[in-house]
Amino acid sequence: MICTMSAAAVAVWLGTVVCTVHAYDTKHSALHGRNVRVEQSVALKQRAAVSRDVVTILSRSHADRNVYPSAGVLFVHVLEREYFKGEFPPYPKSGDPSNDPITFNTNLKGYPDRPGWLRYIQRTPHSDGVLYGSPTAEHIGKPTVIEITAYNRRTFETARHNLVINIKAAEEFPLPYQAEFYIKNMNVEEVLASEVLGDFLGAVKNVWQPERLNAINITSALDRGGRVPLPINNLKEGVYVMVGADVPFSSCLREVESPHNQLRCSQEMEPVISCDKKFRAQFQIDWCKISLVDINKVVPVYVTRPEPGTGILPEFGEYKPPSESLKSRDYFSDFLITLAVPSAVALVLFFILGYTMCCRREGVIQLVHHSSIQKSTKELRSMSKNREISWPLSTLPVFNPVSGEVVPPIHPDNYETTSMPLMQTQANLQNQITIPQQRPSGKWYS
Repeated sequence: MICTMSAAAVAVWLGTVVCTVHAYDTKHSALHGRNVRVEQSVALKQRAAVSRDVVTILSRSHADRNVYPSAGVLFVHVLEREYFKGEFPPYPKSGDPSNDPITFNTNLKGYPDRPGWLRYIQRTPHSDGVLYGSPTAEHIGKPTVIEITAYNRRTFETARHNLVINIKAAEEFPLPYQAEFYIKNMNVEEVLASEVLGDFLGAVKNVWQPERLNAINITSALDRGGRVPLPINNLKEGVYVMVGADVPFSSCLREVESPHNQLRCSQEMEPVISCDKKFRAQFQIDWCKISLVDINKVVPVYVTRPEPGTGILPEFGEYKPPSESLKSRDYFSDFLITLAVPSAVALVLFFILGYTMCCRREGVIQLVHHSSIQKSTKELRSMSKNREISWPLSTLPVFNPVSGEVVPPIHPDNYETTSMPLMQTQANLQNQITIPQQRPSGKWYS
């Protein structure tokens, strides 16, 4: 059964949930028996055509279906896969035709997308699709045609239906008292199911005790900026459900506005709500995110929009292009500013630096001091090369008393001893031969 629910369609009376079936229900509507007989005859003809194995249509378009939701009240339309499976002809290849993946595409007729108030969700190709939303008052009396295209992902065939939404005015639109609940443990398609939505409205009715209670809108937490939950511990996305009633809010719903509960919410702690146990069995309500709105106290904001124009720019006369004879321009002044001025500044700075270093006493002293240091350094280097000192043992031949062999010195005679390090590294000593130390009698060398 395809059931469209609204606030008038889903009503809670004495603890029972009533679901009103509209004219497009082909099995249970007694008010439209003639349409039922016509649809049944069409279905029999289709089955007969399939039984004769005659495949002549790849994309089918059937008569429009009319639904009559109310403005400001939740509208839900289920796109059942089982209904569309009979629209596709048999496929010769092997496979289970009863489990074909089917996806749906919905759009406003003549446009690429749906109206702004209408949403669509289908979790997987093997689940039903759902159209849902809350019609606005500006669409009252204007039929909205939604094109529904079903795609069989196994056979790549399509079937198309039209859904005509005739929005009518509600008896009391809008309801003056509106409350929005956040359900943490469910996804949007789970709440859209008629039995789950009826259970939630029943729990709200027990807490609120109104005479009229309607579901106004349902929004996924992802549409409010929520994050996609991790696929662990059966986490859900979360759903915002807005309901409206004709009586003021109950004391239980007002408990969340107390200073104590507001403080607990600011500290990310759960508030203490006396009626939470009536929801806890099936619904986990985040009471810190509940919103209570009395539209009688809301100050309306009127936005004045300017009248749209014709889209044609005013006339500014004829276009006059520039003349072909352009005046010559003298770039000498630009040259002076670009090159001459920086060069003059650099020359002045050069003269100032030269005067400071050569003409002033401090500059001359620095130049003389620097020159004396260079002369002293050169003189010390020349003296170190010509000094007469005893050659180190490493530069003399070594006589091995055991073998009688004379080992040449490590360093040649022309070796510059001034550049020899004071302490040689292991790499410099690897070729040296250790000889016993000999102490000359009567002399000590320092």
